[in-house]
Amino acid sequence: MALIAPSLLSANFLQLEKDCAMLNQSEADYYHLDVMDGRFVPNISFGPMLVDFFRKATTKTCDVHLMILEPEKFAEQFKNAGADILSVHIEACPHLHRNLQQIHALGMKAGVAINPHTPVSMLADVLHDTDLVCMMSVNPGFGGQKFIQHTIEKIKQLRTMIDERGLKTLIEIDGGVTLENAPSIIAAGADVLVAGNTVFKSADPSATISALKNC
Repeated sequence: MALIAPSLLSANFLQLEKDCAMLNQSEADYYHLDVMDGRFVPNISFGPMLVDFFRKATTKTCDVHLMILEPEKFAEQFKNAGADILSVHIEACPHLHRNLQQIHALGMKAGVAINPHTPVSMLADVLHDTDLVCMMSVNPGFGGQKFIQHTIEKIKQLRTMIDERGLKTLIEIDGGVTLENAPSIIAAGADVLVAGNTVFKSADPSATISALKNC
């Protein structure tokens, strides 16, 4: 059974209190919080201040995905804001091992996010220091995109790498997850499903979360 991480980027920001209450009462496991800087990705979302508000609104895991350059400059701020998991992009970190060490030293779980064009083989030398791999199944920056089908093969490759090393690293899939493709994503080896529009644009978000949970 996969963990479900609704992406708050797709929530109604005029009704965040209502949406947080719904998530707290639902079967969701994580709050997935997308941070964008307008430099690494062509969009700007929010920063530590809003993460702090989400942290105060829930006891569930705050899964913070940094789509930003120079994430090391902000890691401590996100720790102080309440992040439980902090994921940084391999493409944005020329000294990735140092970034992971910093995140762990601050007391958070460390995630590595990879873009659709990045081969999973690039993770070979840091996988043992990684608690979670956030595999982008769309090009990062905007919600509502269609799932890139080749991601299924990448999940299988990464699952093999993790299992061969005897690691407990989680595979998180971010982008275009739907009720229709979730079963094949899970079958390929994914552990965590990030769902934005699928949850928040549905007629009954809580029921949709439950359906994803039971795929």
